[in-house]
Amino acid sequence: MDEMSKHGQVGKAALRAGVHRNTARRYLAAGQLPSELKQPRTWRTRPDPFAADWEEIAARLEQAPELEAKVLFEDLVRRRPGQYVEGQLRTLQRHIKRWRAEHGPAREIFFPQEHRPGEAIQTDFTFGSSLGVLIAGEAFDHLLCQSVLPYSNWQSVTVCRSESMLALRGGIQEALFRLGRVPQWHQTDNSTSATHDLRSGLRGFNTEYLELMRHWGMQPRTIGIGASHQNGDVESANGALKRRLEQHLLLRGCREFGSVEEYEAWIGSVTEQANGLRAVRLAEELAVMRPLSAARLPRYRELRVRVTSNGTIRVKNSTYSVPPRLTGERLVVRLFDLHLEVYYGDKRQLVIERLRGEGKHRIDYRHVIWSLVKKPWAFAGYRYRDSLFPGAPWRQAYEALAQALPQRQADLEYLRVLHLAAQTFQHEVEAALELLLGAGKLPTFAEVRSVVAHRKPEVPDLAPLKVDLADYDALLVAGLQP
Repeated sequence: MDEMSKHGQVGKAALRAGVHRNTARRYLAAGQLPSELKQPRTWRTRPDPFAADWEEIAARLEQAPELEAKVLFEDLVRRRPGQYVEGQLRTLQRHIKRWRAEHGPAREIFFPQEHRPGEAIQTDFTFGSSLGVLIAGEAFDHLLCQSVLPYSNWQSVTVCRSESMLALRGGIQEALFRLGRVPQWHQTDNSTSATHDLRSGLRGFNTEYLELMRHWGMQPRTIGIGASHQNGDVESANGALKRRLEQHLLLRGCREFGSVEEYEAWIGSVTEQANGLRAVRLAEELAVMRPLSAARLPRYRELRVRVTSNGTIRVKNSTYSVPPRLTGERLVVRLFDLHLEVYYGDKRQLVIERLRGEGKHRIDYRHVIWSLVKKPWAFAGYRYRDSLFPGAPWRQAYEALAQALPQRQADLEYLRVLHLAAQTFQHEVEAALELLLGAGKLPTFAEVRSVVAHRKPEVPDLAPLKVDLADYDALLVAGLQP
């Protein structure tokens, strides 16, 4: 029709519109667009297969509107054998969808919010284990703590193990120090790190969380219980964050990192790239925020514990072994979100990966084997016996010894092998166990020691270092030139 208004030639207009001349004449004669000529269909092309049972289905939906079409269809197939086939489920789903729109209960309405620059920062946790990240060759089970400014969508991310107060404190602190400014409000969901149940049935803020807000000069607020959409910006940013990290992992070509610090630094570089696109709106937020004046808080909590006669300490209802020389001493434990640092006096003694949950244990065989080899009969009933098998070859070796020798002798042989690993190198003893088991030999202490003794380290051939002093003279001459 536009082409006809230019030159009035039907053939040329049909050619440019990509239709046949006769089709063009029909549209021109009607004076309407093709979409306007289409009439809604008011008849069925085939009989309704659910006509006989629809009244019963509708009555059930009246009583329980949350019933799903698939459940109702499976019930019909069971009660009406041979009457319905699998392909008719989609038809029933369309029927029920129409019924819900015409007669169903009212649905919840969500109200978009107008975010004001610099008013609030939102913090939330999301699972990061689905990214398949490896730390030093091992799968890394972790969470990501993300803080977002809703107006500009600026984001800051830290790595953590749980939704603890330490993780929340570290995530907020990292975000504020990266901004250098402080908003008026901090908003979070009803996680136990920030809130707790009151007798009134409401959710109140924890004392520690309120103290944290006072330190930063922010006012706390939370969302309604079961209303995660009120934290919508950070909730939606969680999905966008993991998609972005997944894409950058694909670009990187490798999902393994040498340490948690290296992984967190990589996440920081990825989020900084995204934040660079939000600079204009971020500037609006920073202009109305208060300057950050509070000092940094430590990312740990200090606890004082005593080492038991078992050579272990209890931290947050979990058990950790320590070197036996510390038995009976009082220690200071710095509890981080990802690890523990154990101090005696002002000297750090060891760093232990923190356990998730309660009632768990982490026993290092190197801490107990020196005493256990002197009391081998305690091995059979040792509470943490499973921790004395560093890997599958060790358990296989013990099972082979237990089948061939009396129990006490098998225990003694295995403990001596474990003691040898503590004295030398675990990987060498483990290689010896695999070699003996593969050859069908019994991995006794004598056999393992003989294999380890014959494994001599390979010394690489190194060319002698030749120093050319003329290179130094050239540097001196270059330094004297103006």
